[in-house]
Amino acid sequence: MNMPKKVTMQQIADYLGVSKFVVSKALSGKEGVSAATKERVIQAAAQLGYFAQRSGHLKNEKPGQTSEGGAKPSVLVLMPNIRFQTKESVYWGRIIDGISIRLEERGYGMVIVSEHSIDGLLNVLNPSGLLGMIGVGEISTSLLLEVHRCGLPMVLIDHEDPLIPSDTIFVNNYDCMYRLTRYLIGVGHRDLLFVGNIRFSRSFRDRWNGFRFALEEEGIPLRDDHLIHLEGITGFSGQIAEWASRCREAGTLPGAVVCANDSIAIYALQAFGELGIAVPDDLSLCGFDNIEDAQRVRPALTTVHVPKEALGRRAVDRLFERVASPRDPREKILISGEMVYRESSREKVGRSHSEPQAP
Repeated sequence: MNMPKKVTMQQIADYLGVSKFVVSKALSGKEGVSAATKERVIQAAAQLGYFAQRSGHLKNEKPGQTSEGGAKPSVLVLMPNIRFQTKESVYWGRIIDGISIRLEERGYGMVIVSEHSIDGLLNVLNPSGLLGMIGVGEISTSLLLEVHRCGLPMVLIDHEDPLIPSDTIFVNNYDCMYRLTRYLIGVGHRDLLFVGNIRFSRSFRDRWNGFRFALEEEGIPLRDDHLIHLEGITGFSGQIAEWASRCREAGTLPGAVVCANDSIAIYALQAFGELGIAVPDDLSLCGFDNIEDAQRVRPALTTVHVPKEALGRRAVDRLFERVASPRDPREKILISGEMVYRESSREKVGRSHSEPQAP
């Protein structure tokens, strides 16, 4: 059987009509090429299979082997978006707990890195002492490319990159949001809205798609205003309050509001309270993730429980499986979430008895 030829930088350069020097600069993350050119190079490299071929930069140790000096290697945990992805986070912190516990069980250490630039990452990256990398949340293609160039196997949690081959771990966002929306429809709600920035992450997009499919399946026509798009990543009270105020004045408040996560739902609950909009008397409100505050607020939030520690544990297990079998097909692993019904949602007043019942 003929083995496929190795894709070279020169082939990428010929494909794009640029010099090999430009390709080298772009793929190494160094300055000297524009952002647009760098993106073209990365796209072409992915199309030609450059990233999919095995890297010769580093030979990784098998699980159970020791590095120089007799010490077992550690696992790099990359969390670049430190403004909202921190160890103290009610969501991301629980994922880190799961990673830490599983690594400790296996006798391995953990190095958490929050660098968001390639130069910063290179200053702390020592591949010879690392078993692999677990990425948590949103990570730029340039950072993932640098890890890939070093030859480190990687597993991504709650994120995937179409250009960089890796195993990924998600909760089954689409199915969970579909079930949550079907529940609301089942208790009589026909006017439902989704609140969140669907460009923020793959998980948010999957949740939006689960929401919209549930509506379409029930014959509810999808309108532009079914999605309330939020800008930014935090501090949503003002945006939600402005929208809710307009709806109240126009008499167009929806019967149910479904938020992309619990944090957004809590912002919404605060905004509604300040406007005198009662939950669930005036409208039902649901979140996603089941963070600790979702149960503490009043009324407590109906939501989807994401097994956050399990995401971290499974990422560690998958990383060890990848190191042991580097040629195995890449996997996208979905972990099931669970519905949590609380006081923030209820049956629509005046619903017809012929409508489907709540689960």
